[in-house]
Amino acid sequence: MPDIVCLGEALIDFVALEACTDVGAAAGFIKAPGGAPANVAVGVARLGRTCAFLGKVGDDPFGRFLGRTIQEAGVDISGMVFDPVHRTGLAFVSLTDSGERDFCFFRNPSADMTYSIPEVDLGLITGCRIFHFGSITMIDRAAKAATLHAMNSARAAGNIISYDPNLRPPLWPSLKVARRVILSAMSGSDIVKVSEEELAFLFSAEAELPESRPELGDTKKHALRLLKRHPNIAILAVTRGAEGCLWWTRAGEHGALSGHKVTAVDTTGAGDGFVAGMLTALLDLAMKPLDSAALGNLPNKDLGQIFARANAVGAIATTRKGAIPALPTLAEIQYLITSN
Repeated sequence: MPDIVCLGEALIDFVALEACTDVGAAAGFIKAPGGAPANVAVGVARLGRTCAFLGKVGDDPFGRFLGRTIQEAGVDISGMVFDPVHRTGLAFVSLTDSGERDFCFFRNPSADMTYSIPEVDLGLITGCRIFHFGSITMIDRAAKAATLHAMNSARAAGNIISYDPNLRPPLWPSLKVARRVILSAMSGSDIVKVSEEELAFLFSAEAELPESRPELGDTKKHALRLLKRHPNIAILAVTRGAEGCLWWTRAGEHGALSGHKVTAVDTTGAGDGFVAGMLTALLDLAMKPLDSAALGNLPNKDLGQIFARANAVGAIATTRKGAIPALPTLAEIQYLITSN
């Protein structure tokens, strides 16, 4: 049985060949496999842990390419569904002048939006140690029901629940709906990873994205509010891009690590790499049992090792185009950590 099961979307990212432009102005794109939970699954496998991916793609050239890519990375795809009716989702991505990513999605509907309860392989979920999911499959009714069914099954089996909202505003009917659904999913999660921008959005007065980078003091205030609102969260990790990360635990531990200095080419998938590094490092602590109580009481010494790996994976993931192609091996991150 796999150590970790990741459920959610797998799609094709068409990444702009040049930087500092929006999607519409890009001269050309390179095809790259992606989708946040699929990225995490590959990241986990590359770091030496067993992983399975649950999700739905089209039974088309792109879907079959995704299946091959994920499987060749060492991920179990026996629970992956290939839909003969709906197409694989596509996303066109570019890096703008401000350093932010510009997205344009093609889902009308895509296969992942139609993922349903009967298609969820519960055998893989109940046999794993960590179940990881995101918010994209919480947008549409069928996929949301399937995601909640999987999460509840993982909870009943005693698994750790890991959640990365991975906010993509163009996919939601409104930002208010996005905030409500994203927050609701946290009530069943043991580990939550958010970016500092996502955290600011969750506590904005009008459900708006921040226009500028949040102040560190505001990030800390929002993190404590989130933990107070959701006392079930054992570990809250907040990523800050090139600045590194922050973390809090239910027992009151708190820490921060600076980021690594690398030449960033494409930030797509950096957060997913961070999650893969975090989850594999948690497993490498070999906690027995690996449960919510043990997570919430981890000392900062262990947390520092966990987030050192997470930071390194996220940093290396920015140095190549595409998400899955950029995810590093354990040897690569160990070299980055020791060299810095």
